Amino acid sequence: MIQDLRAAVVRRLETIRGASVVPRIWAKDPTVWSDDPETPEITNRLGWLKVGGEMSRVVGDLEAFANEIRRDFDRVVLLGMGGSSLAPEVFLRSFGRRAGYPSFHMLDSTDPRAIAAVENGGHLDRTMFIVASKSGTTLETLSFYRYFWKQTAGCGSQFVAITDAGTPLERLAQEQGFRRIFLNPDDIGGRYSALSLFGLVPAALMGVPLEVLLGRAEAMAAKCGADVPPARNPGAWLGTVMAEAALSGRDKLTFVLSPGIAPFGMWAEQLVAESTGKDGKGILPVVDHVMRRATAYPADRLFVVMELRGEEDPRRETWMGRLVSAGHPVVRITLEDQYDLAAEFFGWECATAVAGAVLGVNPFDQPNVAESKRNTQRMLADRTEPAVLPQPRRHDVLSFFEGTREGDYVAVLAYLPPTTENDERLRTLRVWLGDRLEAAVTSGYGPRYLHSTGQYHKGGPPKGHFIQLYEPSATDVRVPGEVYTFGELIAAQAAGDLQALTSRGRPLIRVSDLEQLLENA
Repeated sequence: MIQDLRAAVVRRLETIRGASVVPRIWAKDPTVWSDDPETPEITNRLGWLKVGGEMSRVVGDLEAFANEIRRDFDRVVLLGMGGSSLAPEVFLRSFGRRAGYPSFHMLDSTDPRAIAAVENGGHLDRTMFIVASKSGTTLETLSFYRYFWKQTAGCGSQFVAITDAGTPLERLAQEQGFRRIFLNPDDIGGRYSALSLFGLVPAALMGVPLEVLLGRAEAMAAKCGADVPPARNPGAWLGTVMAEAALSGRDKLTFVLSPGIAPFGMWAEQLVAESTGKDGKGILPVVDHVMRRATAYPADRLFVVMELRGEEDPRRETWMGRLVSAGHPVVRITLEDQYDLAAEFFGWECATAVAGAVLGVNPFDQPNVAESKRNTQRMLADRTEPAVLPQPRRHDVLSFFEGTREGDYVAVLAYLPPTTENDERLRTLRVWLGDRLEAAVTSGYGPRYLHSTGQYHKGGPPKGHFIQLYEPSATDVRVPGEVYTFGELIAAQAAGDLQALTSRGRPLIRVSDLEQLLENA
């Protein structure tokens, strides 16, 4: 099997070279992905290719701004969703808090308990809020803004915006006297924005050296350049391997990450799933993976082992050897230090663009993401009460599990506040399901996943089985200026996505008690 995949990759790389795919990508040629050169969300989504040089010109300004903020504030809170918050979370979890800089927190959950945790997590008058949205219209982000604008009595000097030029958020920030407005290049999509202002403004406020990050990214960009043959081009090679593996049935891109770079998985998950999961095709990332015996995996896996130098593990080495012996392909990537994450941001963006070309999908649009949003907005506008579904009985749970087949996957959709405790609960469930079903298992917090893997769930191959875990909060708070509360908003988001999945005939059970689910199974 590995030999067959290797031969297919060699053939495809030669085809890519003959069709000048890489030079055409760098020339921003939309026909790499579509016969129509005017296809929306291609012609205006390729700015990430040269963003490093553009950002290098503003490093001094960003670092001066960070020094200003750390004099005036003890805490920074990023209000964002999807592409605007995942890269900053990778930076935060990988680099930690640098001495002398404010604490940094992310809010990308509409669960009232997550709102309360931010509100009670520090002095609001010593907190700066970053409102980050490419479109300037993201429902969740603007709801967060309205709440904390009210809680700070409308103190514009505590707010910063990151958005595109001409958006409603830019106008709002001007009218409300925000401390600063950062306008990002408008030809960069959210999930390709890690090395733009959406990633670098938060990184600067954490004290991460921007010149080092951009230097690593530019070095990778050179390796992935237009004049580098695809077989020696790390982005083109990786994208080809990913796509050819998927075409052969190995469409579960399984990440095994050493501890120091483990957060990279959550960013890569959105990039790959949302970019490729459409038109019934796609690659499903499986992150936070637990090593099992090599023979426990069906032939639907491509493993990517990413290690930080100094964190090599002899057990992992032995396990990788067993995977290969069992016929599973393994890609190995070693990072010298955490700064190489910037290089991987660019390399994986390039790889995903190439994979999209091989699979025949547009990696820059997200046609199915809007459906759940429309369902949510309709429920909120009509004041529709989400249907109350009974906790499934043991028979229902067993029937659901028995419906999985080789090559399928299970996704746990958790409408819970993202906390360390809930991270562990979901990990326990993933391990348990993986052992029982010998299938790929993913999990994501709602509504965050709606902006990432949600596209794959609805637009990708019909192989998913979904467990929606919804545990409503005992307390609630109203969204200022709206007739609904955050609790009603997250309930509508959960119900809206349930409606989108069931309308496609996707197998789904909804539970309100994780522990009871495990008992019934």
